[in-house]
Amino acid sequence: MDIVKYTIFNRYPEIIHFTTTRNGGVSKGNYASCNLSPFTGDESESVCENMNRLCSLFGIGPSQLIFPYQTHGNEVREINSGFFELSPHKQSEFLQGIDALVTSATNVCIGVTTADCVPVLFYDPVRKVIAVAHAGWRGTCSRIVEKTIGILTQCYGTLPSDLVVAFGPSISMKMYEVGTEVIESFESAGFDIALISVKHEDSFYLDLWEANRLLLLSAGVLPQRIEISGFCTFTESERFFSARKLGIKSGRMFSGILIRKE
Repeated sequence: MDIVKYTIFNRYPEIIHFTTTRNGGVSKGNYASCNLSPFTGDESESVCENMNRLCSLFGIGPSQLIFPYQTHGNEVREINSGFFELSPHKQSEFLQGIDALVTSATNVCIGVTTADCVPVLFYDPVRKVIAVAHAGWRGTCSRIVEKTIGILTQCYGTLPSDLVVAFGPSISMKMYEVGTEVIESFESAGFDIALISVKHEDSFYLDLWEANRLLLLSAGVLPQRIEISGFCTFTESERFFSARKLGIKSGRMFSGILIRKE
């Protein structure tokens, strides 16, 4: 299975981190081949096999792979021991409408699925806690990375300056044309549009990487502790899923992070 890893996390052998690509699975058509989302119309048997392959790569079971049903919001949930006491149905309910997860549990891989939106992985090496967020334009505009940091601080006492953060493959500003309503939403939310977008003739192009980087900095994350992968899902759609290129009914990558059990 082809995966992307992040240099900034390599100094921390106690964690596993990755983003999958399109390659190494069994799905067909627009889902080919390693679709890891059960929510986009792919055959459930194919998604299950792809998940099993992912789990075997890291020596975990499917029950240790935790990801939400995302809705482009900014809701954050903590995965703690109580979550694993819930029935599968209650676990599913708990994860509905959630776009970021945090945990201190070991051998639990939390993740998000994406296909142009920005997957954001967080690690606090001082308190040994992890987080993951799904930052599309709506999540970015509603400051999901700031909210995720707030939950880490509230639940675990994380200091933003201790965090290490990576942005996974996602659409680049060069390819991310948006309407004026999106630009106006960011202006209304207090963003400096000049720092996160450019205008070519009558079209605006939005930089989700820079918008989220600025949010991290404003929250207190140190600039040298942020890594942007630089992979554009749209221009590199042979390797990565891109909903803009393939349509909504297509595959999703999975970006995950896990704390190894000592």
